[in-house]
Amino acid sequence: MCGNNMSAPLPAIVPAARKATAAVIFLHGLGDTGHGWAEAFAGIRIPHVKYICPHAPTMPVSLNMRMSMPSWFDIYGLSPDADEDETGIKRASENIKALIEQEVKNGIPSHRIILGGFSQGGALSLYTALTTQQKLAGVVALSCWLPLRKSFPQASSFSANKDMHVLQCHGDADPLVPFIFGSQTAEKMKSLINPANITFKSYRGLAHSACPEEITDIKRFIERQLPPISDE
Repeated sequence: MCGNNMSAPLPAIVPAARKATAAVIFLHGLGDTGHGWAEAFAGIRIPHVKYICPHAPTMPVSLNMRMSMPSWFDIYGLSPDADEDETGIKRASENIKALIEQEVKNGIPSHRIILGGFSQGGALSLYTALTTQQKLAGVVALSCWLPLRKSFPQASSFSANKDMHVLQCHGDADPLVPFIFGSQTAEKMKSLINPANITFKSYRGLAHSACPEEITDIKRFIERQLPPISDE
């Protein structure tokens, strides 16, 4: 990869089959790239929706003995009381807000954009949605947690997304981000936004990954939150 270690290649994109009137921005997990998720969305694509799967910059990750890998921010540990990379999380969140703004400039209003992610990417999507003044169509948060949770509710006091719809999914056999983190995150989210709009789904026997049933649930959520509009 050329450039400094904060540069990242252009996102993997699944273009809309016709005029794009909505978008999904989906953030991969630690050590991954956007390509696998772009392939997953290509398999469930909706004709008027554009899918954008950015790649995280490469950086040393404390959790993995400072090895360099794609990461949205540094991770020191995965226990509830672990220190968090507040500066890195906020910087990454600003980068995602800029990506949303780019799509708005391309003609897709923010309320027609779903933000989502898996694991570290899901954590960043929740944090960004709760702290942005860009009104979003919703969030898809897979196998993840809410970062900097003690900064809420103050951190979300100016959020435009108090009524957004959230689909949160978690495998009940997840050894990396334990299921209890997911369910506690859902409870915390219910105190920050309209609880009637939060759906928490568990998947029996699923470890730290996705499964076909979950992908189908994601497709249904996207169809519901991003219906075609009449002038298409």
